[in-house]
Amino acid sequence: MLFFKLSAFYFFYFAAVGVYVIFLPKVLHDIGYSAFEIGVVFAIAPLMKFITPFLFLKHITLNQNVFKTALLLSVVCSLMLYVTLENLYLLMINNAVLAACLSMILPYLEVTAVKILGNSKYGKVRLFGSIGFMLISLVLAQYLTSPYVALHYYLFVNLLTVFFAFSLLKYDDVKQDESKTNSKFSFFKYWPFWVSLFFMQFSFGAFYNFFTIYETSHGISLEMTSYLWSFGVICEILILYFQGPLLKRNLLTLIKFSVAITALRWFILFMYPDNLTLTFISQGIHAFSFGLFHSAVVIYLYSLYENKKLAQQFMFGVAYGLGGFLGALIAGWLYGEYLFLYSTIFALFSLLFLYNKRLPKEV
Repeated sequence: MLFFKLSAFYFFYFAAVGVYVIFLPKVLHDIGYSAFEIGVVFAIAPLMKFITPFLFLKHITLNQNVFKTALLLSVVCSLMLYVTLENLYLLMINNAVLAACLSMILPYLEVTAVKILGNSKYGKVRLFGSIGFMLISLVLAQYLTSPYVALHYYLFVNLLTVFFAFSLLKYDDVKQDESKTNSKFSFFKYWPFWVSLFFMQFSFGAFYNFFTIYETSHGISLEMTSYLWSFGVICEILILYFQGPLLKRNLLTLIKFSVAITALRWFILFMYPDNLTLTFISQGIHAFSFGLFHSAVVIYLYSLYENKKLAQQFMFGVAYGLGGFLGALIAGWLYGEYLFLYSTIFALFSLLFLYNKRLPKEV
């Protein structure tokens, strides 16, 4: 039953992410938002993901009551999208609150999944998130006839996410015991790794926020672009299912490989944006640049830090938060012919910091 509930949570959580990442930029573009405004809207949310974990260093403990509050507020924010969609400033505020909630929900349950399932089974549960992401990309592409259709889908899958998240609370046996270690948490001991996480996600700013617009502007249809998203996720699902033996090896080496091949991925998109075959190949690399990379990082940090929930919060905060914030903002400024060349350079910066001697090779 635990396996089913975790799988359902990941499925619906990342289905909601799929609506947000794949279709909301297109929705905003279609109702008249400029590229810069889209970048700003999608920059506010990751910025909140970065800021929120700092509240948990000394002032707040991520316990069940805080977790429940975040779940309920996420539903409220989903409803408020109907009111705020066409007002830039109200949409920014709503996104900020929603992102603060999400910065608590996923890290909380990631620790539960890794602790109970272990390295070998974590990927087999996590892959259901990829399936949810892929299916929503296929389904919604067929029915996105108006901006509010996307909002209907987002509200529906978010309600199911919250339902299954509540059902998992009884399996959480790490309640208050981590709060005493909050003051011991430090970035400085392993600072090169945190910098690398930042640059890796920074390089994704162009992809997450402008890939759909970028490809359709080079003659690829919206339907075919949804297939490209789905193909990347299928490859991600395969690596998540079969990655168990790999995660028993040197995690840092796996992370280095994932970052290096991600740089190649962005360079392919820069050189051949209208070549469908090569674009599919670049999407296939998503298996490593997200699937393997994410799992290896989650488990690597789980091994490095005593306060595991806070480590996961800061992983999402530094990488998907600060990196995502600046990545979205800069991508909005840099959007054009050289967008993915810049992404290639940012990924290479990420790789460089992984070769610092401060980082343990084996954990």
